[in-house]
Amino acid sequence: MQMRQLGRTDLVVSRVCLGTMTWGQQNTEAEGHAQMDRAFERGVNFIDTAELYSIPPKPDTQGSTERIVGTWMRARRNRDQVILATKVVGRTASDWFRGRPAKLARADIFDAIDKSLLRLQTDYVDLYQLHFPDRLIPWGANPTRAGEWPAPRAEDETPIAETLAALGDLVKAGKVRHVGLSNESSWGVMRFVFEAERGTGPRVATLQNAYSLVNRTFEVNLAEVCDREDIGLLAYSPLAQGYLSGKYDHGARPAGARTTLFNRGQRYETPNAAETILEYNELARSFGIEPALLAGAFVLNRPFVASSIIGATTLAQLDTALDAANLPWTADMQQAVDAIHQRTGNPCP
Repeated sequence: MQMRQLGRTDLVVSRVCLGTMTWGQQNTEAEGHAQMDRAFERGVNFIDTAELYSIPPKPDTQGSTERIVGTWMRARRNRDQVILATKVVGRTASDWFRGRPAKLARADIFDAIDKSLLRLQTDYVDLYQLHFPDRLIPWGANPTRAGEWPAPRAEDETPIAETLAALGDLVKAGKVRHVGLSNESSWGVMRFVFEAERGTGPRVATLQNAYSLVNRTFEVNLAEVCDREDIGLLAYSPLAQGYLSGKYDHGARPAGARTTLFNRGQRYETPNAAETILEYNELARSFGIEPALLAGAFVLNRPFVASSIIGATTLAQLDTALDAANLPWTADMQQAVDAIHQRTGNPCP
């Protein structure tokens, strides 16, 4: 397993990061432990979780994934061998995190980290990320978060300076080593960089955004921002929530699959998405490999990806996702996926 440095930090992480969002709902604690055992046996040292997880978000399962990671580290006595990342929710009307709607104000961030540390059974996290902005911005499957553009601004929008200063105090307190962003725009990333350069708080080390064959929007502006500012991309959903594994081809809905269970695949069911996804999956088969291997290897071989966050509900799926790190990526593969991209664009932003 190749290792890479995260931004300007001293964190050296595996090329593949183990995502965890199914643990505590779709996966049991024992299954989560088994996945971590397998991933670490194969050279992974990087785990990503969040106070929001497991997914779909529910009051009775919120925080369950962090608890599973915590019991595993305690049982294995390996905290010093784990690069541990978690996330604080951004602005949300859901009131089960703070007992009221949450945002990225100082009090909310302090409350979140203390609860996460308790669940994780540790006194620090290596990377603390803002799961999504306090602002109303376009991301995910919707044209904008509020359904219109320009997006309205909340009257109580938390200034980025306040959020970054709070994160800085967590670093000073030793609860957080480094900080990162997620689901963020070019403007947002640069404002955080600007505030850090003013001395408001720590420099962001990473950006966790969706990136896959059917969503290469990161390349438009964020790739340059992250390259010039030494911010590592943690690419999530490299298999487009399983659609690039081929299991949903031709409208199939296998028993036990996430879209079958939860009907949360709208981001990958936009106009022209099914046709484009099928074309990539058929391309993989033309090369004689599983679609999941092609999709995973594409992300892993992009020069701006610091680590690719994989997720699985079975050990077989996990092994396939890990195998993508060993697939030779050829110029013919790159040319073929680029040709499809030029015709289809980004159907699943």
